[in-house]
Amino acid sequence: MGAIEACRTADLGGHVERCTDCGQQRIAYNSCRNRHCPKCQGGAAIRWLEDRKSDLLPVPYFHVVFTLPTAIAEIAYQNKAVVYGILFKAAAQTLRTIAAEPKHLGARIGHIAVLHSWGQNLQYHPHLHCIVPGGGLSPDGTHWIACRPGFFLSVRVLSRLFRRLFLELLVATHEADNLKFFTNLAPLADAKAFADHLRPSRQVDWVVYAKRPFAGPEQVLSYLARYTHRVAIANSRLLSGDDKAVTFKWKDYRHRGRQKTMVLKPHEFIRRFLLHVLPPGCHRIRHYGILANGQRKANLALCRKLLEVVHQAIPDTASRSEDGEVSWKACPCCGGLMVRIEVIAKPDRRHRIKRLDSS
Repeated sequence: MGAIEACRTADLGGHVERCTDCGQQRIAYNSCRNRHCPKCQGGAAIRWLEDRKSDLLPVPYFHVVFTLPTAIAEIAYQNKAVVYGILFKAAAQTLRTIAAEPKHLGARIGHIAVLHSWGQNLQYHPHLHCIVPGGGLSPDGTHWIACRPGFFLSVRVLSRLFRRLFLELLVATHEADNLKFFTNLAPLADAKAFADHLRPSRQVDWVVYAKRPFAGPEQVLSYLARYTHRVAIANSRLLSGDDKAVTFKWKDYRHRGRQKTMVLKPHEFIRRFLLHVLPPGCHRIRHYGILANGQRKANLALCRKLLEVVHQAIPDTASRSEDGEVSWKACPCCGGLMVRIEVIAKPDRRHRIKRLDSS
């Protein structure tokens, strides 16, 4: 919260820019670069997308979502790092296993997985978005196997295997005493109570669904730009805020995505926002299969060879500084080039630090 409050203010320093054409000056304060800050994710998304453009294949792409039921989400909330890891692993293994079966696809696939933990109303709702190319390499790597037009894998089969794999991993983690429980979930430390808590989740269908395939690489990039570096709520959804209430827009998907307005007390709004802060070291975006970081370049080259296409990278339209940062230097008045003329140092506030007495 401290990073978000200080973001793009004098507390972090900055610089002064001047237009080379009209002489207009403006002050640009530094960003906090916190991955949960709504104002800092735009530039991060642009940089990440520019790096991903070279990974796109000329095939349809599908969007598959894996969602945890409420009873499991309660456990995840108290064990975020552990359960998020299980979620990634179970979803990846599910896609890989089903796609490898000859009756479904019979191919080695790859995908990008993006973790989200929120719903439109900011309540805790952990789920995984997976962007998957519509096909994969044959087991011997000699040809490309394409999926059926408009259809990737059976979501019913995916759902059942995902449920089984996830629960197996979760039970094994509990047996290894790597789960912690507090407040109303404290009794789940007992093996029998934990098994009883999971029993209803074994008997219901877990929500796994696949959206319509993307129309082309540009649509894939557009989608990724909206999802990869999204935080719990964007500034554009905030309507008003004061000491008494915070008002924001949200979509009610239970009523066909109807646009609604929600009013929360400030402390409740902050509480809901902080539900979605990731544990330290937790990677929200991960790559699997033929898109895994270790062999991605070689695998993509083989895929393009088998697809008989020449790789044509989408041009980078963003300007970058020497350190790789994306920068937009257009003058807001005339469109001319803005150049840096002065650096604003970050103030030394060490003598003003106050300790929090939590007693």
